Amino acid sequence: MNLFSDIRTLVLDALAQMERAGDLPAGLDTANVTVEPPRDAAHGDMATNAAMVLAKPAGLKPRDIAQALAARLAADPRIALAEVAGPGFLNLRLAPGEWQAVIRAALAQGGDYGRSDMGRGQRINVEFVSANPTGPMHVGHTRGAVFGDALAALLDFAGHEVTREYYINDGGAQVDVLARSAYERYREANGLEPEIREGLYPGDYLIPVGEALKAKYGTSLLKKPESEWLAEIRSFATEAMMEMIRADLALLNVHMDVFSSEKALYGTGRIEAAIERLRQQGLIYEGVLEPPKGKTPEDWEPREQTLFRSTAHGDDVDRPVKKSDGAWTYFAPDIAYHWDKIERGYDALIDVFGADHGGYVKRMTAAVKALSDGRVPLDVKLIQLVRLFRNGEPFKMSKRAGTFVTLRDVVEQAGADVTRFHMLTRKNDAALDFDFARVLEQSKDNPVWYVQYASARVNSVLGKAAEMGVDTLDAALAQADLAQLAHPAELELARKVAEWPRTVEIAARAHEPHRIAFFLYDIASELHSLWNRGNDEPALRFLQEGDMQATAAKIALLRSVGVVISAGLGILGVTPAKEMR
Repeated sequence: MNLFSDIRTLVLDALAQMERAGDLPAGLDTANVTVEPPRDAAHGDMATNAAMVLAKPAGLKPRDIAQALAARLAADPRIALAEVAGPGFLNLRLAPGEWQAVIRAALAQGGDYGRSDMGRGQRINVEFVSANPTGPMHVGHTRGAVFGDALAALLDFAGHEVTREYYINDGGAQVDVLARSAYERYREANGLEPEIREGLYPGDYLIPVGEALKAKYGTSLLKKPESEWLAEIRSFATEAMMEMIRADLALLNVHMDVFSSEKALYGTGRIEAAIERLRQQGLIYEGVLEPPKGKTPEDWEPREQTLFRSTAHGDDVDRPVKKSDGAWTYFAPDIAYHWDKIERGYDALIDVFGADHGGYVKRMTAAVKALSDGRVPLDVKLIQLVRLFRNGEPFKMSKRAGTFVTLRDVVEQAGADVTRFHMLTRKNDAALDFDFARVLEQSKDNPVWYVQYASARVNSVLGKAAEMGVDTLDAALAQADLAQLAHPAELELARKVAEWPRTVEIAARAHEPHRIAFFLYDIASELHSLWNRGNDEPALRFLQEGDMQATAAKIALLRSVGVVISAGLGILGVTPAKEMR
């Protein structure tokens, strides 16, 4: 049940009746007609912009349309009051039975309340993390992993068929650096002094890899030239790093459906085939790029290269796909990889990149648009930096990693649930501060604790109600006399329950899972507010001694809030708290 969608349908039906009656011209476009909460709750339960949107194409005054629409809506039993405001907005108050129906729907549907068929089974590939397999994941990867996983869960909840995918960047020079770094740890395992020269990876995390290499090869590689051991150690070390990355992701309860290898694209003809597809569209040519202004990008050469005409699809400049020496640029395998995703039949692609890849967005979007003939949209979500603090002071770097704070460092100190929730308390393209002391404190200022406290309160009261003899099964609570929920504070909480399905659809359309975290904080605030009012007004307490009917109604409301909080936390990948310690 989506009450906002239902009332919008009611508005559209009324507009259609006005067209048939000649009050409106036929054929008006109603796509932009909305029904949403008013900015000021005192104005009503919902508001529609129908008259404002249709006035100009209809050639009528907004207030005239609004008044005629109000008269039709007021005749429907679901509408208690339809009131024109300002130049032509229409505020609606719903009959009490609508809020009762919302509570019953939440109880009947349980964890599926708020699920949507909006996605209509559309297949979406969400590629995220995709960290170079050269070491443990750092705190920036943590935020990207949480965002991507929550976005995938949100899209699934909204009716999409979602694949979580990790692109292993194992085809570039960085994996050769990894192999040389691992070789030095292999020498160390054999009693020699490692030469961790500049440019190699210094972290202690490669010591176990060196020991594993010794266990497999003994001393046989020590006297061999690099040309004989590089490929073997590169493969060995890359797989070891991927095992570490998978284990780190598991700490966050992130599990990928697909791991795709960049290296697997080379030597198979797939890169050549992708470039040829673009060539057939007249988008590949030989040319010399103009020297860039300011900082020189790494893929610019003052000589003839093979170029992708990405400007034909919205990019600022054309992009090299092959260097003058015949080697592919780093962009070429990425083109082939995205073509592979298109060929796998996805209806839409989402890439989650670090903020440092901002310059990559237009070229990749252009490539996907060209490869799919504009059929498959690509949305690139950039993840801004995470700044770590403890008690307001910058957090120290990790010795084990060598140069950065790892995902494991963060999760071991804050816990997976706290880490996941807090990483979603800011929009992805805004910088986020993560203070270990603040995210663990028990206060309203800590949204993680505040929402979990609400979850624990729901669970606690349900237990006490059961001890009183109330049947707390959802099916029984749905039969309670919900007409007893008449206080404005109770109805306000029911309104928040009603907003949940709408919030899911808005967040899914925008690809913004942080909206779920914000909503959970809001509904938790409404619950805590009602609870606190009950301290002064006994009639608002959830447990009414001697009045089982009133208690059952209030517990039904409380349980519907618990349903929403549990579903929202499930999207965020957070386990609802049953009690607070």
